[in-house]
Amino acid sequence: MTYQIDQTLRSELGRVAVIYGGNSSERSVSLKSGAAVLGALSRAGVDAFGIDLYGEDGTEQPLVQLQRENFDRAFLILHGPVGEDGTLQGALDMLGKPYTGSGVAASAIGMDKLRTKLIWLGHNIPTPPFAVIEQGQDLAEVAERLKWPMIVKPAHEGSSIGMSKVSSQKELEAALGTAAEYDRTVIAESWMSGGEYTVAILDGQALPPIQLITDHAFYDFDAKYVANDTQYRFDLDLTSEQTDELKRLAEKAFSAVGCRGWGRVDAMRDECGNFQLLEVNTAPGMTDHSLVPMAAKEAGISFEELVVEILRTAG
Repeated sequence: MTYQIDQTLRSELGRVAVIYGGNSSERSVSLKSGAAVLGALSRAGVDAFGIDLYGEDGTEQPLVQLQRENFDRAFLILHGPVGEDGTLQGALDMLGKPYTGSGVAASAIGMDKLRTKLIWLGHNIPTPPFAVIEQGQDLAEVAERLKWPMIVKPAHEGSSIGMSKVSSQKELEAALGTAAEYDRTVIAESWMSGGEYTVAILDGQALPPIQLITDHAFYDFDAKYVANDTQYRFDLDLTSEQTDELKRLAEKAFSAVGCRGWGRVDAMRDECGNFQLLEVNTAPGMTDHSLVPMAAKEAGISFEELVVEILRTAG
């Protein structure tokens, strides 16, 4: 039986705008996430409708779209710039509309992998060694410091877009060109050889961690959204004490950035078995391949219950 809210909660939540789409490189993922969230809210009895920010042809004016619609709160499920970097959050603040997820500052920081890592270092939260690669920088010096292999990332993209694992200077040069197509700020990070994990956060509490196993060089866009052979495991290669440590670190990392409501923290283990946190995602995917719904299901929370609980945390 599908989860249904009562009339009191329905009135409390009011009319809900599910805002998705946008004009970032992650638009296609956001459209799928938005459709899933809208469907689940409707099945749960929430008075919800969708807003495709910028519209199908990209010509809509976002502020005009938001101002012409009548809604009481918003469920934000845009990925990437504009929707996830504090811009949309700031617009909704000005309109006095509560919304799901983190506020302006935490969204902006969470979207910036470099700023996130700097904040984590200030809170003694472990994160892999890294370097910001400037135009004309001595790449041999970067390689000497970080060692091979390493991973190259645009600082402000999600869904592993523009990322490359590299094992030589020639590959590094090519990877920089790829990352630079998406972002002016590019970082290189020491490769972590241990297991890869993700921890969903719901209202400040960690849900069961997931171990990610893929035959790809890393958990890239294809492994996340296309491949059917990616493994998502809850029977972790960790002791119960290590699992608790991972959850504690994820909660601390989420809080350090100032995040609220819900999100996801990604981590890997280094060659010594220590956890190293990679990034925080303040508006994770909600597609059929997405990780937060998987973790919620493992915790006994249906998809409908999950989206309603996220909506309740809107501020």
